[in-house]
Amino acid sequence: MRRHLLGLIALTLGTAQAHAALTRVTPAPGSTGPAPEAVTLQFSEPLSTRFSSFRVMRVPASSTPAQAATAALALKAGVPALATAAVNLPATAALIRLPLKTALPKGVYVVAWKILSDDSHPVTDFRTFTVR
Repeated sequence: MRRHLLGLIALTLGTAQAHAALTRVTPAPGSTGPAPEAVTLQFSEPLSTRFSSFRVMRVPASSTPAQAATAALALKAGVPALATAAVNLPATAALIRLPLKTALPKGVYVVAWKILSDDSHPVTDFRTFTVR
């Protein structure tokens, strides 16, 4: 009985420590193609969008994707440097759809996010795609 109880406690703590993880992004990371109409991010669990940020920005020639991701997340939504169009997200969501501005110029784009999982753990990451 004690062994089962310890196993249940370990399982519960392990689950409580889990954080939202990106399970899919479109366009695919590292892909090259025509400008997409939107970027979609699928996470393993719902996120609190009120305390999360999602940005898409062209990577400047003088920057690395990591530097561009940091810069994009520092920008307020709606500024001209961002490739994302206006978006209204629900309070919580596991699927995030970010409409993009029309006629994106050719180049490498970074999709950056800072999310807050339901377990209140912040996670920051990014992926890239190229518009030809």
